Amino acid sequence: MSRKFKIFLNYVLGPVLFLWLAYSIYQQVQNHKDLDQSWELIKQTVVQKGWMVFALVLVLMTLNWGLEARKWQLLASKVQPISYWSAYRAILSGQAFALNTINRSGDFLGRILYLEEGNRLRAVGLSLIGSMSQILVTFGIGFISLTVLRFTLLDNQAILPGLSVFWLDALLIGLVPGILLFGVLYFNVALFIKWMERIPFIRKYQFFIEKMETMHYKDLTRILLLSLLRYVVFVVQYVVLLKVFGVEASWQILVCLVSVLFMLMAMIPTIALAELGIRGKLSLELFGLVTTQQLSILAASAGIWIVNLIIPAILGTVFLLGLRLFKQKEQKS
Repeated sequence: MSRKFKIFLNYVLGPVLFLWLAYSIYQQVQNHKDLDQSWELIKQTVVQKGWMVFALVLVLMTLNWGLEARKWQLLASKVQPISYWSAYRAILSGQAFALNTINRSGDFLGRILYLEEGNRLRAVGLSLIGSMSQILVTFGIGFISLTVLRFTLLDNQAILPGLSVFWLDALLIGLVPGILLFGVLYFNVALFIKWMERIPFIRKYQFFIEKMETMHYKDLTRILLLSLLRYVVFVVQYVVLLKVFGVEASWQILVCLVSVLFMLMAMIPTIALAELGIRGKLSLELFGLVTTQQLSILAASAGIWIVNLIIPAILGTVFLLGLRLFKQKEQKS
């Protein structure tokens, strides 16, 4: 690639990505019909109860992405050292890409753009480890929460449309080996990658995954703990909003319901921009077990969607404006 073309891309790619992603966000926000009602309730609640609780949710948002930035900083250090601020910008830019991909799988595209040109593809596998850790936490706690609900809140009647207690028990039994196998795979990822590299077809593309071999038990444990802390922040945010909007149920039950919701959302292939509708429907079914306040449930879902997905994605698109795709080296701190 010629030097002039690289210079051209450096100054054009960022603004082009900004315009495309900003337009995508705008279009999808406009298309959510339930958002207007939810927004009205949010504004009324702010007037009645003040900004403090919503300020807390925003602080938790920065903590959430701060933990994810630290996670990415640790993972990316296997290919090159990066500053915490660069990691933070990278994960927010990743959210802008994630909004347009199934289950936010495209977030790694934004992250690797902040690495040096020769290290981007080598970091793809490391990004996968970060996702694996979050999935393991989501399904592990989701399973525990669903088990608690099964023996406390739910009876022998049909609990959700099309889901009897029999099928709920079958789901719980099926989750056990799946979670255990995934956990074994996660903590033995280096051995698994070495085995995969023996396959001729995969060997040709091993530069995508070879750095995963450098992740040892201590590294994987640190990443998993950061994912667990992020998960706690997610749950606290959601429960706080449910309480603020008037959902009357114990904290323990709400924590379990939110955890099950997160697990179900992880099971369903969806694009993040369309996630509000699916999250809203699932929320109505789950939280409908403890409350009839549907608008409060939808407002909490919309609040989480805006705070944890839309705001970070907007910030990420802004950071892309200053992106330089080809650069000499990363600034370190």
